This record gives sequence, C-alpha cells and structure tokens, in this order.
Amino acid sequence: MTAPNRELPRTTIAVVAILFLLISSLYIVQPLLGAVIWATMIVVATWPVLIGLQRRLWGKRALAVTGMTLALFLLFAVPIGLAVGSVAGRLGELQSGQLNNVTVPPPPAWVQKVPMVGTKIDTAWREVSTGQVDLSTKIQPYLQTIVAWLGRKAGSFLALVVQLVVIVIAAGILYANGEIAANGVRRFAERLAGERGDAVIVLAGQAIRGVALGVVVTAILQTALSGLGLWIFGIPQAAFLTAVIFLLCVAQVGPALVMFPAVFWMYSSGSTGRATLFLLWTLVCVTMDNILRPILIKRGADLPLPLVFLGVIGGLIGFGLIGIFVGPVVLAVTYTLLVWWVTEDPEHTSPAKEAAATPGVK
Repeated sequence: MTAPNRELPRTTIAVVAILFLLISSLYIVQPLLGAVIWATMIVVATWPVLIGLQRRLWGKRALAVTGMTLALFLLFAVPIGLAVGSVAGRLGELQSGQLNNVTVPPPPAWVQKVPMVGTKIDTAWREVSTGQVDLSTKIQPYLQTIVAWLGRKAGSFLALVVQLVVIVIAAGILYANGEIAANGVRRFAERLAGERGDAVIVLAGQAIRGVALGVVVTAILQTALSGLGLWIFGIPQAAFLTAVIFLLCVAQVGPALVMFPAVFWMYSSGSTGRATLFLLWTLVCVTMDNILRPILIKRGADLPLPLVFLGVIGGLIGFGLIGIFVGPVVLAVTYTLLVWWVTEDPEHTSPAKEAAATPGVK
C-alpha cells in the first residue's frame, strides 16, 4: 500500500501563505504603487545622468542624489502645483463669465467667400467684433460646464500634486540605493529563469531608457522649438499652447494640431511675410521627430521602431501616461522571449535543414 505524501499538504499551505502575504502586501502599498512605478521609471531612465553628476561632484553620492531630487522637484512638482493653484484662483472669474480685455478682430475678407457657410460665419464674426453680441453671454453655458468639471476634478488635481511629491521622494530613495535595488531585482529574476531572467531585466532597463530618450526627450525638444516659435512670432496664449503641444508630442500626435492653426491665424491676420516664415518654422518642428526619435531610441536600446511606437500608443491608451513606459517594456520583453523560444530548440530540425541534409534533395 502506498504511503501518503506528507509533503504535499505542507507545500500547499506554504504556497497559500506566501500568496496571502504577497496579496496583502500589494493591497497595503496599492495607494503608493503608481508613484513607486513612476519613480522607478524616472530613476532607470536618468541613472546615467546621476552617475555623471556624481563624478563631477567629487564622487559624493549624497550630493548627486540631492541635486537630482531637487531637479525633479523643480521640473515636476513645482510647475504642476503652480498650475493647479492658478486654475483654482480662476474658478471664480470663470464662474462669473467675465472675460476681461478680450477683443475680437474683424473677420478677413476670405471668410465671406467660403462656400455655403461663409456668409453666416462672416455675419456672426462681425457681430462679436463690433460689440453687437456679448461674447461672455455667448460662451457662458460652456464656461459653466467647464467650471463644474474643474470643481469635480479639484480633488484629483490636489491628489496629483501629492503623488508628484511622493514620486520625488521615492526617486530620491532609489537614487541613493539604486545598486542594491537593481541587484535584488536581477537576482530574483535569475532565480526564476536563470541567465535569461537576468537578461530580461537588463532589456527592460534598456527599453525604459530608449523610450525616455526617443519619446520624452524628443517631445521636450519639439515643444521647446515650437514654443519658441509661438513666442517669437507673437501668437496669443503662447504658454498655454506650448503646454498643449507637449501633451500632444508625448502622445505621439505631434505639434501639428496647434502649429498649423496658428499659421492659419497669422495668414488670416494679414501678416503674409511673417506667416510664411512661421510656416517654415512649423514644418521644421513637425518633421524633426522623424529624424530625432529613431536616433535617440537606438542610443537607448536596439529595439524595432514599430515595436516602440505601438508600445507607446497602446500603453498610453490602456494605462494612461505611465503606459508610455510600460507599453514598450512589455512588448520588448515579450518580443525578445518569443525570439529566444523560436530560435533556440536544439531538438527541433527545420524542414529546410532536413532537405539540406538529405542527399539528392534541393
């Protein structure tokens, strides 16, 4: 008679206990999990910058960590905090519907020549520009909707500011103990899958740096050049439009949705010469990412560009802003594992190899 396996209940209970502890731990850290993931992505992407800064600061890690943490705070937490405060300060003015110092120029002559709707647009435009129709009254219903939405989202904005502060703090901790954390993750992956597990972790880090260089840096450069053009050529609300351009560039849409309407506005205002120069500037801003992005991505990681592009778009849609990093990393790791699995099977002989090894078969 076969003796009962006494190790099976013990192993089952041990696995259930470990799963319970893991799930409980994730539930406890869940409110901070997003901030920790963001901090990890930022630290992995900017780790070479930290090492370079440490060399310039006499090898002092504490000074380098302090400098990087302050830079993150000034680049992220402060601007968004000021933006939230500015929006909160404007809620009352928007609620009243008063638009101070807003003037509408008369419509250009070509508006009336637009087929079918030109006459109506020209008439409505002239009524507003001459003061026959109060612009505040016209847009009051839309302002009320916007203010109501802002009021509902005020708590989310404040939570965003708090989360940014947590991200900066977590990034500072990871900067100070980055090697320990990286070694722990790599050893865990090696325990799971041997050398392949360690290689996957290295690949994930390269993918994060590639996305940071190819997507984020390109978006920053595009935004800077586009915003400079808006400011030089005197486009109204240049600061706000620059912020919109940055969001569009991160989402891989590009600055065209803002820049080309600005060009159209300049032509309609009668400044043909300046509008043509601005059009040339816009063409440079719109097309520069096609040159910069491939070069920068290849510097960070040797990954197929369509893979990175699909990862950024799909990750952004599926996971929000953090998805621009998560999407390419997941696709890169999956793609690499599939390549390894397909190409490494010593017991498998392909039909082509069998044909080559058979005499008389071509």
